[in-house]
Amino acid sequence: MIRIILHVDKEWGIGKRNGLMFNLPKDMAFFRNTTKGHVVVMGENTLLSFPNSKPLKNRTNIVLSADPTHEYEGCINLHTMDDLHKKMNEIAESGEDVYVIGGASIYRAILPYVDDALVTKVDAVGGADAFFPNLDEDPSFECVEESEKEKDEDAYISFTRYVNKNKLPL
Repeated sequence: MIRIILHVDKEWGIGKRNGLMFNLPKDMAFFRNTTKGHVVVMGENTLLSFPNSKPLKNRTNIVLSADPTHEYEGCINLHTMDDLHKKMNEIAESGEDVYVIGGASIYRAILPYVDDALVTKVDAVGGADAFFPNLDEDPSFECVEESEKEKDEDAYISFTRYVNKNKLPL
């Protein structure tokens, strides 16, 4: 399966100044537990936003950078969307789950090809400067699961899963 995983605020904002808008330990634990042992796909800026710009542990990290001179240690480095599509398709066909973890331009480019999206909804406005398409307004996506709201630090969150009813082949 090819999946997107992220959290969004009430305005479908996903980040601010190349970072997260909220400190959400429960959401981070969900992200860690869900993606651990799997393949994660990200853009270069997402990798650079991690502590010491290092790949995530216990995962296969794929990084897309438009600059062919940018190669990151501990990552599968790809430089075109075509190469990314081929690699993701190859991994998905092997039975491995692929999690797209950001940023905004990668999410937008991959969204038509995903099986589903795991969206943690934050009941707050985070002052985002990067946004994700509102899946509640997208006829291709259907919310099939939504947890009860729960407190996570200073915000209330709910975990949702949206299925892509019109998935395109990679």
